[in-house]
Parts: sequence; C-alpha cells; structure tokens
Amino acid sequence: MEKVNLNAKPREQFGKGAAKRIRKEGLVPAIVYGHGMEPLAVSVDAKELYRALQTKAGENVLIDLNVEGVTLRESTCLIKELTHNPVSDKISHLDLTVISLTEKITVKVPINIENAEEAAGVKEGGVLDIILHEIEVECLPTEIPEKITVDVKSMNIGDSIHVKDLSIPEAVTCTLSEEESVIALHPPRKEEELVPAAEEAAEPEVIEKGKKAEGEKEEAAPAKEKEGGTQTAEKKEKKES
Repeated sequence: MEKVNLNAKPREQFGKGAAKRIRKEGLVPAIVYGHGMEPLAVSVDAKELYRALQTKAGENVLIDLNVEGVTLRESTCLIKELTHNPVSDKISHLDLTVISLTEKITVKVPINIENAEEAAGVKEGGVLDIILHEIEVECLPTEIPEKITVDVKSMNIGDSIHVKDLSIPEAVTCTLSEEESVIALHPPRKEEELVPAAEEAAEPEVIEKGKKAEGEKEEAAPAKEKEGGTQTAEKKEKKES
C-alpha cells in the first residue's frame, strides 16, 4: 500500500467565517481523530491533498501526517470523510483518523468490473445489474486492496456473482455474508413491461365509458315499449270506432 506525506498546521479559528477565509488561502480545514487523543483542528494545503488522492489507492491512501509544532504518537492516518462543495465539487472539509499499522481496520474497497459489454448474456440482450459498487473488508492498513476486480465476460443470463465468488486476498476478510449478491445478469425486459403507466391507467376509463353506453341502451328500451304500447292502443281505438 502506497504511503504519501501531507503537511498540516494547527488551526485556532473556527466557524463558517474562519473556514471560508482558510479556503480562500488555498487550504482545507480538517479534524484529526485518533488513539486516545483529543480531536485536533488543522488545515492542509488543498493541492497537496488532491495529489495524495491521485494514487491508485484513492481515498484509502495511507497518509503520513506532519503537523507543524505537534508530535503525534502515531503519524499514519486514513481519510475518514471528505466533504465536497455541492456547487464547485471542491473539497471543503476533511476528517482524518490516526491508525496503527499493526492493528486491523475496517475500510470499503471499490469493485472493478471488467468486460461488462463483452459478457455473453449482455450480447444476448440481458441486463447487467451491479448490486454492490464496493465491499467492506477488514485487514491491516498495509494490506488494504486498491480494488477487487471481477471479470464478467463468461456470465450468462440468470447468472449471479456472490461475495464468496470474489478473488479476495488471504490477508483480507470481507465483513459481508458470503451469499451476498454482488452482480446479477437479468433476462431482457419484455415489451409489456415497457408499456407506459399512462396507457395502463387509460383502460379502466374505457371500460367505464362502455358501461355507461350500455346503460343508456337499457334505459332506451322501455321508451320503445311505451311508444309501441301507445300505437297499439290508438289502432285498437280506431278499430273499435
């Protein structure tokens, strides 16, 4: 597992206003948590942080944190949480956790799908359903996998890949059930499943109109009988006269 250096400075100003000023200086406000230590407020250089995230390990990169004027019992950190600005998508806040290289930790590792378009079932019109995009694993910090790769080229319609089918290193333990589904290849959708809901909703209306029309005919029938009865009475009166 690759390890990168990240410099930080203690931060004494807090609040939204202070954080805004820090960001304007090209820094990112951060909090460091760890083994029995009080949370430490710091700021890190935004460019250094982005460079640290460019390794193959992504957010699971091991960080050797150097805090100006502060001696940490353990200097190795993992990113606990990254907060992004919803508009610019820039990192607006960082949480770091101090870890021990000799103690196991729990992290999430991304699932990397290979040959998705080449899968046998996809070529037949099937739909590839990626149920889990990452899995949670337990291991030593130095044993964190960069990713778990799954080749789906041989998958046919109706096939599924479960946690037990993944190629996970021996030193790594997945915290999920072995029967947990990761990927599934479903049959093609039937045409009737694609009918818009609006068309389905229109059917009861047609039936109701039909019933109403039948009711009108039924109501018209007695009128004819009445009319027929009047004509018969008139003929009878003429005959009698």
